[in-house]
Amino acid sequence: MAESAELILDGKSISLPVIEGTEHEKAFDIGKLRDQTGYVTLDSGYKNTGATKSAITFLDGEEGILRYRGYPIEQLAEKSSFLEVAYLLIYGALPTEAELKNFNGQITKHTLVHEDMRKIFDGFPSATHPMAILSSLICALTGFYPQSVSPDLSHEEMELNIIRLLAKMPTIAAWTYKNNMGHPLNYPSNDLDYCANFLNMMFSFPTEKYEINPVVVSALNKLLILHADHEQNCSTSTVRLVGSANASLYGSVSAGINALWGPLHGGANQEVVEMLESIHADGGDTSKWIAKAKDKNDSFRLMGFGHRVYKNFDPRATIIKKAADEVLQALGLQDSPLLKIAQELEQAALTDQYFIERKLYPNVDFYSGIIYKALGIPTEMFTVMFALGRLPGWIAQWKEMRENKEPIGRPRQIYTGELERNYVPMTERA
Repeated sequence: MAESAELILDGKSISLPVIEGTEHEKAFDIGKLRDQTGYVTLDSGYKNTGATKSAITFLDGEEGILRYRGYPIEQLAEKSSFLEVAYLLIYGALPTEAELKNFNGQITKHTLVHEDMRKIFDGFPSATHPMAILSSLICALTGFYPQSVSPDLSHEEMELNIIRLLAKMPTIAAWTYKNNMGHPLNYPSNDLDYCANFLNMMFSFPTEKYEINPVVVSALNKLLILHADHEQNCSTSTVRLVGSANASLYGSVSAGINALWGPLHGGANQEVVEMLESIHADGGDTSKWIAKAKDKNDSFRLMGFGHRVYKNFDPRATIIKKAADEVLQALGLQDSPLLKIAQELEQAALTDQYFIERKLYPNVDFYSGIIYKALGIPTEMFTVMFALGRLPGWIAQWKEMRENKEPIGRPRQIYTGELERNYVPMTERA
């Protein structure tokens, strides 16, 4: 017999079916609650509400588990390429050698963007934030590919939109950086892999050859994999909610970029570097700032420590810490004053009982910010890097929502405003 819960309301018993996922997560199905009772649930921030069923990512914050399509993040970060993981997320299985070769080839074929894109760049004020440019240009792809807005895409049309977005996002992101720096734009190089091509577009100049460091490429590959999906977070839920209105893939991802831009979501690694720079400017005495973090009357918080979802440790942090050490060593930055400050804060978090009891361990944002800083990426571009990594997850979630024919999202509310009242003429208003 199927498991259910009983809700007793005004003497009437209502049965709520229990839904169980493959990892034994359980939920009450309240899909018919309003029809049966006239009531809705109130869950501010949707912290206890499952908005969908998904087969893409499993996350267990209490146990520190993150899996894409069942594969542990530790194995994927060690053994996979970013595009292999993107294929896994979007299509549900690891690709064969032939499938991955074809996938890579299709993406390489579509890395160029229309030359009119350059005219759009020229229209932005010089102080425009890179995320505003990125979201605008991703949405503008609907203008270059107007058929993408059709709610009745064929399988082939959907696949082409997916390939185009994966291919053009690095080009648009790199051009956003170059445009903000006032540098000449670089075109994609089809002889380079995904991560190396992006680094080349970001940092090379027409006047000299850019030497691509394999350690940096490897670290970037891991960073993008670690950020590729993270279940139903704010930006992912935004992509699904916008997509549920039959909005295009480009429009839905553009909305997700704007959600990620919010400092409570995607700005944590930028805040880490800004914190390290502030401590350095203050003289570099980490003991002073650790004491401030412990003082409940002080508003200062250590950025990059602890996590809203992971309660014991962030499984991504261990992976990226090793990559951060390798990058700093390869670039000769192991004696950086910011690194010294970061290491002292890290040591305190791992040994001080105050931080241990509160589970304020270094998370993935702590180390990713250090890597991006070492690569010479401006802090305003950090969230663009996050978006580049998260793109396969957004695509997979949008695709899953479309294929499952999920209904348009329409949350309810509890109204707390004024009762009905009559219009007051201007002459009678106090």
